[in-house]
Amino acid sequence: MTTLLEDTTNTNNGNHHQRQNNVSYTQFRNYEKAITKMPAIPQFYKENHENQTVEHVMAMKERYCRLDNGWFSVWEALEVMDGLVDNADPDVKTSQAIHALQTAETARRDGQPNWFILTALIHDLGKMLYFMGEPQWTVVGDTFPVGCKYADKIVYREFFVNNPDFYDELYSTEYGIYTPHCGLRNIHLSFGHDEYMYMVCKDYLPPEALAILRFHSFYPWHTEGEYTWLMDDHDKEMLKWVQLFNKYDLGSNLVEEPANLESLKPFYTELIANYFPPKIRW
Repeated sequence: MTTLLEDTTNTNNGNHHQRQNNVSYTQFRNYEKAITKMPAIPQFYKENHENQTVEHVMAMKERYCRLDNGWFSVWEALEVMDGLVDNADPDVKTSQAIHALQTAETARRDGQPNWFILTALIHDLGKMLYFMGEPQWTVVGDTFPVGCKYADKIVYREFFVNNPDFYDELYSTEYGIYTPHCGLRNIHLSFGHDEYMYMVCKDYLPPEALAILRFHSFYPWHTEGEYTWLMDDHDKEMLKWVQLFNKYDLGSNLVEEPANLESLKPFYTELIANYFPPKIRW
């Protein structure tokens, strides 16, 4: 497997060092090309942007925060993901299980700490929402704050014109329902697999891992530099981990040979057992 990052430094001591990324961000997430060659993607974002309202987000949080959809293991959830391909992603053509293993394996071969490798493995398992009956527009895709003005660099921003919040007297203002530097943990993002997986894992993983789970699809923030006025000091510390993870999330698409679920199972089930009980609530 090709190493993603040059000048690899062992980070098992918890220290993070900036390293040169040899993957060009511009080769991924080409949404202009998707308009003509992958029409399902703009159609997905049209549904997403029209329906992700404050009311919807609050209702979904209330529905899923109870974690009353069953008890099963992390590995069982990963096996379920082998039956899902993300319709909102212009780069990932494999099942979500293969994408998860390729992301984790790339991080593992770069010597990232165990919690980071585990986070790479499970980062998309919140897409279990799809198998619980939710449409893809509230499961996958880039996330963005609701309850305030939509930033210019949100993908397919033009589709918000059919979202009722776009015209709301409060929600359409820059600060909306928030205050400057209130912290990302105090805002409501469009609901999807990020928020759901955060709910599932919040009692088990360190803050850095939880930030990756909760914000890895928040591209307007961690990649485009939007919504910095929402950040507090904690977010500034977490941002470097989310950005580091994003390199692996995107760079895993360069892996030529798909990861094998069964051959990697012994290593990853042991790693999972170091952080999670045999069964967890979903």
